[in-house]
Amino acid sequence: MITPTAYDALPVDLLAELEAAGLDPRAVHAHVLQALAEDVPTEDVTSVATIAADARAVGDFGAREAGTVAGLGIAALVFHAVLGDAVEVTDRLPDGTRVRPGDVVMRVAGPARGLLTAERTALNYASHLSGVATATAAWVDALEGTGAQVLDTRKTLPTYRALQKYAVRCGGGLNHRTSLSDRAMVKDNHVVAAGGVVPAYRAVRAAYPDLRVEVEVTDLDQLRELLDAGCEEVLLDNMPTETMAEAVAITAGRARLEASGGLTFDRAREVAATGVDYISVGALTHSVDVFDLGLDLHEE
Repeated sequence: MITPTAYDALPVDLLAELEAAGLDPRAVHAHVLQALAEDVPTEDVTSVATIAADARAVGDFGAREAGTVAGLGIAALVFHAVLGDAVEVTDRLPDGTRVRPGDVVMRVAGPARGLLTAERTALNYASHLSGVATATAAWVDALEGTGAQVLDTRKTLPTYRALQKYAVRCGGGLNHRTSLSDRAMVKDNHVVAAGGVVPAYRAVRAAYPDLRVEVEVTDLDQLRELLDAGCEEVLLDNMPTETMAEAVAITAGRARLEASGGLTFDRAREVAATGVDYISVGALTHSVDVFDLGLDLHEE
């Protein structure tokens, strides 16, 4: 059974890096420990059986496709959680770096058993988060020069929200609200319950005067009502491109407009060309392909 490294024994510079990136290092450490407990409930029986206890090795993490890496610091933390200061992590590229097939993104050296015990958990983090960053970067590239920016959503894997939203930032995207508590988003069901877009907006504004409030609209009449009521953030839900362009003209800079719903990558520039401020993309986190990373081990 592995004895994970305690938080206070982890490299100080790695913890500071995670904090500077907008992550809670203690929460990340706890997340990693939960992942390791899932993968190694007792011991890595294959490595124990096949590898001498004193064997040492070096492992290269290589990119097997082009993309944008993210989560390499978390992968490094996995190795330190398993091996403490017995592992050396070098040549780690900064998260957000664009890579090509064959690029080495991180190198680890230490006891061979421990490297292989940590391998899959480290790859799970780095491959998934690099997939999020790569998908985000593709949308950012598609919107370049239009003035529109790509937003994520709350359609995240349970317990992975902070990590996935971090990966979106690595890819050049922006984060929408983090939770149901830090910002108000009035959706269609709220509108029905409140009796209209304006009553819903005013109810939120009265209850939480200091919070940002965004209201979803499905037609231009709702948009006009909200603009007259002073709403400064509006989500245009499932609107045709032509209707969104008309919404931008009606708004005339009085509010920030977010396009959402039914948006595909092929429509990215078409939608951005309407003049909306943001395009929100749930697929960045809820159905992203993992990025192909692999670990190649060789004797030290």
